[in-house]
Amino acid sequence: MSKKIVLRDDEMPTSWYNVVPDIPNGLQPPLDPETNEPMGPEKLSVIFPMGLLEQEMSAERFIKIPDEVLEVYKIWRPSPLVRASNLEKALGTKAKIFFKNEGVSPVGSHKPNSAVAQAYYNKREGVKRLATETGAGQWGSALSMATNRFGLECKVYMVRVSYDQKPYRKSIMQAFGAGIVASPSSDTNTGRAILESHPDTPGSLGIAISEAIEDAATRDDTNYALGSVLNHVILHQSIIGLEAKKQMEIAGEYPDVIIGCCGGGSNFAGLMNPYLPDHLEGRKIRFVGVEPASCPTMTAGKLAYDFGDVAKTTPLIYMYTLGHDFIPPGIHAGGLRYHGMAPTVSALVGEKIIEPVRVHQMECFEAGILFAKTEGIIPAPETCHAIRGAVIEATKDLNDPKTILFNFSGHGLIDMGSYDKYFSGELHNYDYPEEQIAEVLYH
Repeated sequence: MSKKIVLRDDEMPTSWYNVVPDIPNGLQPPLDPETNEPMGPEKLSVIFPMGLLEQEMSAERFIKIPDEVLEVYKIWRPSPLVRASNLEKALGTKAKIFFKNEGVSPVGSHKPNSAVAQAYYNKREGVKRLATETGAGQWGSALSMATNRFGLECKVYMVRVSYDQKPYRKSIMQAFGAGIVASPSSDTNTGRAILESHPDTPGSLGIAISEAIEDAATRDDTNYALGSVLNHVILHQSIIGLEAKKQMEIAGEYPDVIIGCCGGGSNFAGLMNPYLPDHLEGRKIRFVGVEPASCPTMTAGKLAYDFGDVAKTTPLIYMYTLGHDFIPPGIHAGGLRYHGMAPTVSALVGEKIIEPVRVHQMECFEAGILFAKTEGIIPAPETCHAIRGAVIEATKDLNDPKTILFNFSGHGLIDMGSYDKYFSGELHNYDYPEEQIAEVLYH
C-alpha cells in the first residue's frame, strides 16, 4: 500500500454533511439576548447572507456544494491521506497512524474549505465587502484568498498578540488585497473603548469578533464572516472527513480513534462528523478533541448560554465557554485561544461522545518537532496539539495495534517565530488558573 492515498478530482464529495440532525437530543437554539427567545434568521440577515443562514438552520443531512465552490476546491482538493509510518517507527508502536493533510491548501490550512463557500454565498447575494476576525491568521489568510477569488473587499481584525507574533500572515493577507489592523483597533467604537481601559491588552478573538461585527453592522455593503464555531462553518469543513472515509476504505483501514486540535472546533468536527453516524450505529470509534491547557474551554469551561464576543453583539449560544470576557495568555497555541466551543462539538462533549483532553504547549512543540523529523512536514503550533494527542494514544500501549486518524490542520512554515522561541528556551507551560476561570464564569 502506498504511504499516500490520493483521490481523483472526480472522487471529491459533491455534498457537505450536516451533523445537526444526527446529534443525540439535538442542539439548543441560539437566543435573542433582548428577549431570551429563540432567534430566527431575520435579525442575523443584517450581517449574514440568507444562503448561509439557511445552512445554519438546516436539518438536511446533505447539502449540495455549488459548482463554483467545487471549482475553487479543485486547486488543492482532494487533499491527501498519509500514513505516518516513520512516526510509528520512532514511537516503537504497533498502532497505525494516519493523517489528513489539510496543509496543502494555498494558505496552508483547512480554513479555505469554509472561506471559499462563504465568499461565494456573499458574492451571490450582492455583498461587496466582508469583515472578519482572525487569531493566528489562518482564517484571515483564507478569507483574503477567497474574497480575492470572488472579487470582494476584505477587512481583517487580527488579535494583537498574533499580529505582533506572525508578521508573514499579514503579508499573505496583503498579497490577496485585504486590509488588516491589530485588534483592539481604533477603527471601531468597541476597539477604542477597550484600548482606553486596557491599552496593553494582547487582544482576544472575542474582542476581534466584536470589532468585525460592528464593522459589518454599520455598513450597507458589508457582511461578517466567521471562521469556526457556527453550524455552517462546521458543515463546510465536513469535506475533510468525507474524503478521509473514502481514503481509509482504499487503505483497507477503519479508525479506532479520531483526533483533532480544538479552538473553535471546525477542523476537528470536519474530520470526525462524517464518522458520527457509524458511532451511533454501534461501531466502536472514539473521538478525542485536544485543547491547550492555557485555554481549557471543554475541560474547565461551563456548558451554558453565552455571547460569542466581548461586546455582547452576538446571539446567546449554548456552548462550552470560559466566559465572553476571557482574555487568554499570549502563548503560541495561536488559533486555539477562543473562549467558546462550537455548539455541535459542545453538544457531543456533553453527550460523552467526544473526549476532551488538555495538553501543554511544550509537549506539543516536542511532538511537532518529532513529526517534522520523521514525516518531513513542520506543523503549525495548533496542529502540534493534534499530533501530541496522536502520540499519547499510540504510546498508551505500544503493543495495541489500534488505528489512529488525526487532522493535520495546517503546516507551520509561516509560524517559525514560534519555533524560534521554542528553540531559544523562551516558551514555557501555562495552566490557566482555575480561580481566574471561576471568576470569569461566575462573576
